[in-house]
Amino acid sequence: MRSANLDEIKSALDVPAAIESIEAGFVALSSGAATVPPVGHIGFEAPPGECHIKYGHIHGDAVFVIKIATGFYENPSRGLATGGGMMIVMSAETGEPLSLLDDSGYLTDVRTAIAGCIAARYLAPDAVECIGIVGAGMQARMQLQYLRHVRDCNRVIVWARRGERSAAYRREMADAGYDVRVADSLRDLCDSSNLIVTATASTAPLVRSEWVRPGTHITAMGSDTPGKQELDPLLFARAGVCAVDSLPQCLDHGESGYAVAGGHIAEASLVELGDIIAGKAKGRSNPREITIADLTGVAVQDIQVAKAVWSALRNWA
Repeated sequence: MRSANLDEIKSALDVPAAIESIEAGFVALSSGAATVPPVGHIGFEAPPGECHIKYGHIHGDAVFVIKIATGFYENPSRGLATGGGMMIVMSAETGEPLSLLDDSGYLTDVRTAIAGCIAARYLAPDAVECIGIVGAGMQARMQLQYLRHVRDCNRVIVWARRGERSAAYRREMADAGYDVRVADSLRDLCDSSNLIVTATASTAPLVRSEWVRPGTHITAMGSDTPGKQELDPLLFARAGVCAVDSLPQCLDHGESGYAVAGGHIAEASLVELGDIIAGKAKGRSNPREITIADLTGVAVQDIQVAKAVWSALRNWA
């Protein structure tokens, strides 16, 4: 079994190729060509943290992938990164472990940012005036950076609960070439943006329906476990497209699950992102409709990004 460290993984990753591969993974999931068991989750209270285990197999692949990702939220006070983890590439023919990708959670961050990029490709307005980022952590940074692959917009407005984190985000992303303003409020952010990404661990709605402008696309990333919520469920009733990465998963613990449970929309109004990519369901159809992507994170993303890195590493050998 070949073990790869973080530096090797970063060198091997071809981002444009990974975007296309993950798109194909979403299509495989929605078409029934992937086996993806329910997500494993362990929650911790003291210190606060969580562990996610995602795994699966795309039919016909020579390999399957097991991913372990952790988030322990007091780690920065110990001088440690919040997130950690690894991916294991296994043979689907013999069950042998082929590669351990010791990525410290990096590939999870990458594939999550790529999912936001893909959602924007199919659902965001063609002309993005300003990108609103709700949150100021690692994923808030990566979502913005990966959007460059599908939309040309450097104007950004950011909001976070702690003003010093918004200020730090503004400085860092300005250094990366973005024109960033710190929002006076979440309403200010919504008024100023027609592409909004929420990337927080909120357990109560942050973005209210009445604040969102017609023509806006929203990608909600934060609801990856039960109890998390970033969007007002009423917003779904205003949306022309409500896309989910996995229907059963989003009904269980995604933003759209709150909207369906509250009677604001019918389950039948939700469409999987993979079906939009494949042309089986419609994406954005007019410039004034609101679109939402509810992304909880699915194993096909991990499978495809791990395969991309593993294949590159094999070629190196």
